[in-house]
Amino acid sequence: MDELRTVREAYGDPAPPTMTEIAQARALWEEKPPRRFRHGWPFRIGVGAVAAGAAAAVAIALTGQGTPDAPGSPKAPGGIDLGRQALLAAATKAEQAPTGRYWYTDRVYGQSYIVRSKSGAPYAIAGAATEMFGWQGVKAGMGEMYYDRDLPARPLTAQDAAVWRKDGSPSSFRVWSGDHHATYTTKATGWRSDVQGTGLDPKGGGSFSLGLSARELQDLPTDATALAREFLDENGTSRYARLLQGLARHRPQALPNMKIQTVTALLSAPTPPKVRAGLIRALTAQPGVHAIGRVTDPMGRSGVALAADPQPVTDDGRFGTAKSEQGTYSARFVLVFDERSGALLSMQRELTASGGPYRTRKPGFVIYYDAFRASGWSDGEPKPPAGLPFPSR
Repeated sequence: MDELRTVREAYGDPAPPTMTEIAQARALWEEKPPRRFRHGWPFRIGVGAVAAGAAAAVAIALTGQGTPDAPGSPKAPGGIDLGRQALLAAATKAEQAPTGRYWYTDRVYGQSYIVRSKSGAPYAIAGAATEMFGWQGVKAGMGEMYYDRDLPARPLTAQDAAVWRKDGSPSSFRVWSGDHHATYTTKATGWRSDVQGTGLDPKGGGSFSLGLSARELQDLPTDATALAREFLDENGTSRYARLLQGLARHRPQALPNMKIQTVTALLSAPTPPKVRAGLIRALTAQPGVHAIGRVTDPMGRSGVALAADPQPVTDDGRFGTAKSEQGTYSARFVLVFDERSGALLSMQRELTASGGPYRTRKPGFVIYYDAFRASGWSDGEPKPPAGLPFPSR
């Protein structure tokens, strides 16, 4: 693919991955999560490959022409965009966040699947669910540490749980996942780590999303226009613009999705508070990205959101999907922020028009998500939480 060639030429050989890059790459496996390895991280992937994966995941999944209408932001009398104002207020809150010596992220991933009950009634579950916790010192030599654990598969909503209980509350679910059957259970595992002590590299730390060091992150501009020119402008000259240019030539409708994912990667790293605020403002002003008001994220938290233009996705059975589940649906990327703090809560892919494998689901159904259970700064080495992120149904 030309997009992949563009990335390889622009970035050269990939650097070793950081935890946030691995996590970001995993989130980009659109409806086709990778098979899980027995221990530790599902795969290791470099900076250039993360960018390529983003382009490829978006380009492969988007078929068809045109863009469905996107719901607009709520408007007050006089035409004031309340959704956009709420996002800008969240950006102002983000400027006031504290900093520290260690950056940590606690991310929860989930993929939605439709299960048929014994009676034939469909219900949705969250499967392929994983929690990933990692910390990194902001300076080289401070170390880094990563953990992950499998989370229980579970019915998505109270309505889904009611159908599941009527079906006998099965403890495992066999579903079609991309190009193979997968079985997910209602059991959780303990935290795993392939490394001990100071992590993958005792001299590590200080390298974050998109291959940027802590110093480079500190030196990023705080102005929204300058940040957009560096990371979001497909007509720019930065190394990040080259990826957008390749995507713009072949799949211009995918640009808003790519920009949301780029900002997610940057907000996953220890960017300074004013830079974080600038990134939110920059993304809010991008064409094809809309403030949509208040929403609820997959962990039940309320926030204000940005959404990309919806895009059609066609499942034509080439990966083995049953004929009854084939067809076209539309979906969009949604980025949710805590209105009180400006913190990133989740990136999720949300159904906007029913069809294909989601013909029984209503718009707003979350196809998959990357939720930030927590992220921030600590003056000491952070520890992963003991409790699970979701209550049992």
